Amino acid sequence: MHETLAQLLTYLKATWRRRWYAIIVAWLVSAIGWAWVYTLPDRYEASARVYVDTQSLLKPLLAGLTVNPNVGQQINMITRTLLSRPNLEKVTRMTDQDLNAKDPAQMEQLLNQLSSQIELQGTDRENLYTISYQNQKPEVAKRVVQSLLTIFVESSLGTTRKDIASSQKFIEDQLKSQEQKLIAAESAITDFKRNHMGLMPGEGGGYYAKLAEMSNALNQAKLDLREAEDRRDQLKRQLSDEDPNATTTVVTSSDPELDARIESLKKNMDGMRLQYTELHPDIVATKRLIAQLEAQKKEDASKRKPGNAAAQSQNPVYQQLSIALSEADANAASLRARVAEYEKRFSQLKAAANSVPEVEAQYTQLTRDYEVYKSNYASLLARRETASMSSEVENKADTVDIRVIDPPRVPLTPAWPNRIMLMSFVLLGGLGAGIAVAFLISQLRRTVDDRVNLREISGLPLLGAVSRIETPDSLKKKRKKLFAYGLSVASLLGVYGVLITLQMVMAR
Repeated sequence: MHETLAQLLTYLKATWRRRWYAIIVAWLVSAIGWAWVYTLPDRYEASARVYVDTQSLLKPLLAGLTVNPNVGQQINMITRTLLSRPNLEKVTRMTDQDLNAKDPAQMEQLLNQLSSQIELQGTDRENLYTISYQNQKPEVAKRVVQSLLTIFVESSLGTTRKDIASSQKFIEDQLKSQEQKLIAAESAITDFKRNHMGLMPGEGGGYYAKLAEMSNALNQAKLDLREAEDRRDQLKRQLSDEDPNATTTVVTSSDPELDARIESLKKNMDGMRLQYTELHPDIVATKRLIAQLEAQKKEDASKRKPGNAAAQSQNPVYQQLSIALSEADANAASLRARVAEYEKRFSQLKAAANSVPEVEAQYTQLTRDYEVYKSNYASLLARRETASMSSEVENKADTVDIRVIDPPRVPLTPAWPNRIMLMSFVLLGGLGAGIAVAFLISQLRRTVDDRVNLREISGLPLLGAVSRIETPDSLKKKRKKLFAYGLSVASLLGVYGVLITLQMVMAR
C-alpha cells in the first residue's frame, strides 16, 4: 500500500511539472468545443399524447353474439409498426418533405433521419402513448407529429374493419361452396333411395326385418292354404254323400240363407279393406264370390212365379254344401295366389341379400358426407350472422375510444441542444485532456524526484545528496509562475462562467 501511494505521488509530481501543457491543452479543447456548441443548430420538439380506451361497454353486452378482437394486441402491433418504412413514407408525403428529396439517396437519408428522431413512448398497461419529434423548424416538427397521430388513429380504427370485411367475403364464398355440395349430396341421396327402394337401411325396420317378416307371412299363408284345402276336401266328401235330387216344398218368397251369406261376405270384405288394398287377392276373391251369390239370387228370383209361395228346390243340405264348397274353392284360390306372391317377394329379398351390405355402406357414406356438409353449412350460417353483427357494431359503435390528451404542440424554447450541459462536458473534457497530455509528456520525458528512484535506476550506492537553497529572487520567480498559472486556470473557469450566464440569459 505504501509503495502504491509513493508511486501515485511520483506520478502527480511529474504531471505537476508539466502543468503548463495541461492548461494549454485545456484552453484549446475548451475553446474549440465551445465554438462547436454555439454552431449547433436549434431543434424544436413537438409532442402529443394519446389515450386508447379498450374497455367498451358493448363488449360484455355482446359477449357470445359478436367476435371480440384482441384490441390490446392490435394496438401493441400498431405501436410497433408505426415507424415502419411505409408509414414514414406516408409522413413525408403528408408533410411535403418528400419534395426536398431529389434522388433516392436523399430520400433514404430523410427516412433514416425521421426514424432516428421520432420517439414513441407509452405503457401497454395504461394505454397512454406519447409521440415526439425534433426538427429545426417548429412547424415541420408539429406537422410530423400530427401526421403520425393521424396514421395511429386510422390504423387503430381501420384494421378491425378490414379484417371483418375480408372474413365476411371468405365466409360468403365458403357458404356458396358448401351449399352446392349440400345440394349435390341431397340429390345423390334421393337418387340412391329411388334406385334401391326396399333395400334401404331403416326402411320398415331394415332389410333383415323385412326378410323375417316376409318369411313369417309366407309360412302363415302356406298354413292357411293347407287349412283351406283340408276344409275344401272335407266339403267335397260331404257333398258326395248327399243326394242332389231330393226335393222339398218350401213356402218362402226369397232365400234368407243366401242373403245372410252375402251380408256376411260384405262384412268380411269391409274388415279386409282396413288391412289390404282393393287389389289384394282375398278382397278380389270375396268380390267375385259376392257377385256369384247375387247372380244366383237374381236367377232364383226370376224362376219364382208371383203369388206362388210354394216352390220346389233341391236338397237344402246339398245346396248349402255346394255353396260352402264354392267358398272354400275361392278361399283356397286366393290363398294360393297369396302364397305365390309371398314366395316371389321372399325370393326377391333373398336374391338381394348379397347387395344389401354394399347398399348400406354406400348409403352410410352418402349420409355421412351429407351430415358433414349440413353441419358445416349451419356453422357457416351462424358465423356469417356473427360477422354481420360484428360489422354493424364496428361501423355504428366505437369499440376502441381514442382520445387525444395533448394535441401536437411546440414549445417556444428549443429542446436541443442543451448548451449549458454541453459546455460543462466540454470544460470537463478539456481539463481531462490537458491532464492526460501532461501525464503522457511526463512519462515520455521522465525525471528523478528522490534518492530511492535514483538508486534504483543507477544501481549504484548513494553516498549523499545536495539540497537546493531557494534565494529571494528564485522564490519571487516561483510565485510569479504560480500566479500566472492560477490566473490562466481562473480565466478558463471565468470564460466558462460567462458563457453559461449568457446562455441562461438568452434562454429566458
